[in-house]
This record gives sequence, structure tokens and C-alpha cells, in this order.
Amino acid sequence: MSETLPRGARLVLLSCLVCQLGLGCSYVFGATLKNIVSEFEWSRTAYAASSLPLLLGYALAAPLVGLATERIGVRRVLSGAVLLLGATFWLFAHMQSLWAFYGISFLLGVSLTGVGDIPVGAIASRWVERGRGLALGLIYSGSNLGGAAVPVLAVALAARSSWRDALVWIGVLAVVTILPFAALGVREPPRGHRPRPAAPGARAAPPREPRPELGLGEALRTRTFWILAFVLFTFYLYFIAVNQHLIAYLSDLGYSDERAALGFGLAVGLGIASKLGVGALADRLSTRVALRLDFALLTTASVLLLFAESPLLLPVFLVAHGLATAAENVVLPLVVAECFGVRHLARIYGALMVTLLPGGALGPIFAGAVFDATGGYAPAFAVFALANACGLLALLAVRVEGVAPRSGLGSPAGVIG
Repeated sequence: MSETLPRGARLVLLSCLVCQLGLGCSYVFGATLKNIVSEFEWSRTAYAASSLPLLLGYALAAPLVGLATERIGVRRVLSGAVLLLGATFWLFAHMQSLWAFYGISFLLGVSLTGVGDIPVGAIASRWVERGRGLALGLIYSGSNLGGAAVPVLAVALAARSSWRDALVWIGVLAVVTILPFAALGVREPPRGHRPRPAAPGARAAPPREPRPELGLGEALRTRTFWILAFVLFTFYLYFIAVNQHLIAYLSDLGYSDERAALGFGLAVGLGIASKLGVGALADRLSTRVALRLDFALLTTASVLLLFAESPLLLPVFLVAHGLATAAENVVLPLVVAECFGVRHLARIYGALMVTLLPGGALGPIFAGAVFDATGGYAPAFAVFALANACGLLALLAVRVEGVAPRSGLGSPAGVIG
């Protein structure tokens, strides 16, 4: 991929990767669940309910971030979001009530949206066409780097001092690390930019389907948009719940907090290889095929979670979960680009992410309520496995939208710049 990158693209892609580290900060709350619940004497359901304002912030901010990315530029969006992220962690470290926890969680959702997939995916897609899957896989691995490190760091800092000090330091590190790249490294491609042609003698790429360039209004009238929205609902129902409860679940099984955080961190870290691998795969196969394969692995992982009490199956679950959840982060924007085009990718992707609110809020609250009522998570895990299987079946109906049938000349309906 490197020999086909346009001038200046490497710094932009590196800066996007560093910005994605900010998403890893969200993994801290699985690591601090027991400490915070113990200090304030909250139930796990009450703690898990923080996912509702967090995802409400995300859902309300997502279309606005998509619009702002197009109107004021990705650099300003990312820089403002990084500063808000640091301020949010300072507020978390000084909270004194459950309602403050919920209010600050809302701000966290807004800040994570601003440093997340919408602005980063949109700018990277405008810089790179050939090898876009691998490029996005590389960029999105930043969230796994952050997600692998943050829980381990949070547990270590909390054990040495307190969970409040741990949150302060994580916020400071996020701003110091990310802000220079967001403010200085990210920029729009030069006017008139087009992907470089293939090198002389390079093997010709296989013919592709005609490419669409749909606006948001047109996308909303398609079957594919609503299928992807449903699939995102099932994914986040499972993913957000497991992220928030897994460390506590492993601790309940008898693992120390340090070992539980390490196991979770390793699962998240596996996503680095997963994102690179699925990105390269999506460059060679239809991205829709790659997404279906990913959801097949995700469904397998959610079934394995039902048997994770077994010391033999727990590592298998962690590997499958880490690989599958990370790959979704890459293949979904690629599918959106394939099915609708990249010209309005930020807006369409932002609209799709609104569906994160019901799935991502319901999953953790449901899992917490099941634990409080039964003392275990098994019924919730069974529901998550069934939901993922339904999402996998729905993906069979996803298609490229808004293109004319391929003519004898094979001219595309739209052009990706």
C-alpha cells in the first residue's frame, strides 16, 4: 500500500491512528466498575445504566459530527473533541453522585464521537482508494492499542493510589498524546486530488461493481441502510455489555482484578491483528463478504461466552471476541462506502451510528439487571448470542444501492475521488 499513497498521506494516516487511541479510554470503566460500585454502594444495574447517557451523547452527536466534519473540517472536530475528552476524565475523577456520573457519561459520549470513526474514517477514505481496507484497518487499530493499555494502566494506578487519580492521569495522557496529531497532522487532501494510478506492469485489478454516490436522504430510502442499522443494534447490544461487565464477570469467577484486566486487555489487543487482516481481506474480497465472515465469528464468540467458565474455553472466547469485535470497526465503514459511496460517508455513517443508542444502552443495563436478579449473567449472554445470529442472517440481504445495471461499456454510476 505504501508505494501507492499520495504525498502527505502517511502523516495523515498516522495522525488518524493516534486520534483513535482516544476511543480506548472508554475501556477504563470496565476496569473501575468494582471500585466505584464499592465506594458509592451502587448496584451493578445502576452503574451499567451510565451506558444510556453515554450512548445518548454519542447518538445525538454522531450526525452533528458528520455534518461538522464536512462543514468546518476534520482538524477542528478532532481537536475540540480531544480537549473535551480530557476535561471529561477530570470531571469523572471528582464526581460525588450517581447523577453526576450519568451527566459526565453523556459528555464522554460526545467526546468519543468526535475522536472516533466518523471524522477519521471520512478523511482517510478521501486520501486513499486503492488499499483503503488495509489503511482503515491500520488506523482503527489505534482504538485497540488504547483499549489494551487503558484497563491495565487503570487497574495498576488505582491499586497504587486510587481510582480517582487513575482517571485524572488517563485524561492527561490522552490530551498530551493525541492533541498534537489532531491539531497539526490531520488535513484535507489537496484540491483535485485523485488516487495514483497503478504502477507500470502492475496486475490489473478485477472489474468492480458500479459505484454509487448517494446522499443521506437517498440512503434512508434503501433496504440496505436499515439492514445495517439493525445489524449495528445487535452488535452493540452484545459488544457494549460485554465490555462493561467482562472484567467483573472474570473477577466473579475467581480471577484477580489484575488477571481479569490483563485478559480483557489481551482480547482488545488482538484486534490490532484483526483490523489489519480484515482490512487486507476486504481489499481482495467484497467488503460485504468480509462483514458476513466477521459476524459469523462474532456469533461463535457470543456462543462461547456461555461456556466461558471453563478454563479451556475462556481463552478461545477471548480470542474470538477480540478478533470479531475489532474487525467490525473496519468492515462496516467499508461496506457503507461500497454500498453508498464516500462523498457523503460521514453523514450516512453518522446517521447509522444513531442506532448505537438503543442497542448499546439496553445491553449493559439488561446484563446488570440479570446479574442483580440472578447472581449471574448466563440468561443475558444467551440473548446476546441469539441477537448476533439474527444479525448474521440479515447481512445476507445487504447490496450495493443506487447504481444502474452494468452496461456493455461498464461505466460506473458514480466516481470515488
